[in-house]
Amino acid sequence: MMKLLPFACALLLLASCASDENKTSTTATTPTPTVAPVAKKTIVFFGNSLTAAYQLSPEQGFPALIQRKLDSLGLHYTCVNAGLSGETTADGVNRVDWVLRQPVDIFVLELGGNDALRGLPVDASSKNLQDICTKVRAKYPNCKIVISGMLAPPNLGTTYTKAFKEMYPTIAKANNAALIPFLLDGVGGDPKLNLPDGIHPTAEGHKIVAETVWTVLKTQV
Repeated sequence: MMKLLPFACALLLLASCASDENKTSTTATTPTPTVAPVAKKTIVFFGNSLTAAYQLSPEQGFPALIQRKLDSLGLHYTCVNAGLSGETTADGVNRVDWVLRQPVDIFVLELGGNDALRGLPVDASSKNLQDICTKVRAKYPNCKIVISGMLAPPNLGTTYTKAFKEMYPTIAKANNAALIPFLLDGVGGDPKLNLPDGIHPTAEGHKIVAETVWTVLKTQV
């Protein structure tokens, strides 16, 4: 009987080791829960030289400043600067299909300033802006649209400037879009906040423009 005792102890020891190995194996193969990354939404700023930050680095323009604001608030959005200097509303109609090849959740439409500088008919500009909005909604029905308003130079006469100013809220209402009444509010006409051409904002001017845009955009994100 005494001879069987060491053998029994050895069996118990082996069983214990096997049990520990099974526990270790089970623990090692249990998958660790992972948190899926939050998908970012896209905001496209579609405009002319004002959006493109004319004669400044892109980081100084209001779209980049909006990106920093979103990041600081922990909001998962990527801002795309689709500004092109010199672009008219007609140019925008021709270019927007290419821009819409990427997913868009919010579309900020900033065009018309160059139309006014050239004295182009308001009816034509209005139709072009509507065509752009129609293309956006056709491609992305749930996309939110923000219309950025602009003012025409006073030398074009009161009839033209009034019709041009009223064009933007009319387009916004027709498309259930948010409206920035005047993109250059607090900046336009101030020499300290504009480049020597008197049209394009300086880096400091873009900071004010970014706040003007954010006042409306924050209701859409």
